[in-house]
Amino acid sequence: MKAIIRFFDRIIQRVLPDPFVIAIFLTLATLVWAYYAQPADSRDGQQIIGYWGDGFWSLAAFTLQMSMILIGGYVVATSKPVQGLLKFLVSFVNTPVAAVLFCTFASIVASWINWGFGLVVGAIVALEVGRKLTNVPFRVLVASSYSGFLVWHAGLSGSIPLLLNSEGKLSSELVGATIPLSQTTFSTLNLVALAAMVLLLPLVNLYNLSVCSDEPSHFLNDETQEEVTAVSNSGNWLNRSWLPMLVLVGLAVVYWYGQITLGQFKLDLNTVIMIFFMLGLLLHGSPTAFIDSITEATPKIAPILIQYPLYAAIMAVLKQSGLAQEISQWFVDNSNQTTFPLMTFYSAGMLNLLVPSGGGQWAVQADIVIGAARELNVPLPKVAMAVAWGDAWTNMAQPFWAIPLLTIAGLKIKDIMGFCLITLLVSGAALSLIFLLL
Repeated sequence: MKAIIRFFDRIIQRVLPDPFVIAIFLTLATLVWAYYAQPADSRDGQQIIGYWGDGFWSLAAFTLQMSMILIGGYVVATSKPVQGLLKFLVSFVNTPVAAVLFCTFASIVASWINWGFGLVVGAIVALEVGRKLTNVPFRVLVASSYSGFLVWHAGLSGSIPLLLNSEGKLSSELVGATIPLSQTTFSTLNLVALAAMVLLLPLVNLYNLSVCSDEPSHFLNDETQEEVTAVSNSGNWLNRSWLPMLVLVGLAVVYWYGQITLGQFKLDLNTVIMIFFMLGLLLHGSPTAFIDSITEATPKIAPILIQYPLYAAIMAVLKQSGLAQEISQWFVDNSNQTTFPLMTFYSAGMLNLLVPSGGGQWAVQADIVIGAARELNVPLPKVAMAVAWGDAWTNMAQPFWAIPLLTIAGLKIKDIMGFCLITLLVSGAALSLIFLLL
């Protein structure tokens, strides 16, 4: 078994292209698929291309939200208090097994809190652990850190639960009311699935470690190992003072208090972003340190900014051509009341390979799965979490969200994809059982 895994790992490292190239070929494949999915007597290639071009900027606002939440996570993760805590915890990591377990659990916890925070913390933890234990294959540490991202949609920043908990979003349009987080993020189903991943992911990563136990670390170049940028001494005292930050954070607290007293506070996507930015301000201690961290973070999101329009265009083609509906409908037609959540999970996983965005994917699938859930009398929150977990699950095979973590860690997607595919298979089997039995 280990020999087979090593063989496929070597093949992947040799042939897997950059995520941007993968996005281009996924675009081409979607266009061809959408064209031939049309009736032979009414195929219109120009119309398909039109869907693609019109959809190119359709997720511009959402792209900004995703970029901002990643920057917010980076700002918090690179603050001195968080860095100090991570270094303190890493000081207790003294063996390869402990290194893999620490990277996995740190990533799971951070990703559950916030997906952007999880990606950044995962990379920084892998760097700190790899710097201390040079006898551990570094790419196994990075793969372990990325594996924790699998739980992000089950956490506090999961876009589908947050959208369903937001007024004026798809909840109002399709469901007719908001669905509270108690029925999605904090439901028994979701907590059981989360617990299963907490147990399984460390075991999978330890197995990956055993596969590569004789592999040298190949630890990083000096540039990657640099400490987080120190606080700049330039500018006047206000740039290094707490005062401007306290003013801004104070305004945010007053705003949230007003929202709470009026019964209008919602933990939606924009609120999560705002919380992380205010927390980042407090943790960095001065505007200068905060801006320095923002400046460090922006190169990490550049690949996302250039790839999101491609995936937005793919999503437009899937939706406007009816291909996404056909895919979802096929899974619906081949399911019953018992198997519908499981089939929804699979359909979401498949579509996530083409549209790696929880919110964007929900926009494509929501009307189909909600209608089918009502017809089959399946609870809507359960169906929503099936889509959420399906989206998160195949991120282990879709390299888009690994880009920020890999950029910080100084690796390429081909270095960890072999390990990620093992995680994909094991987690997929466990989640399938959960959605079938619960």
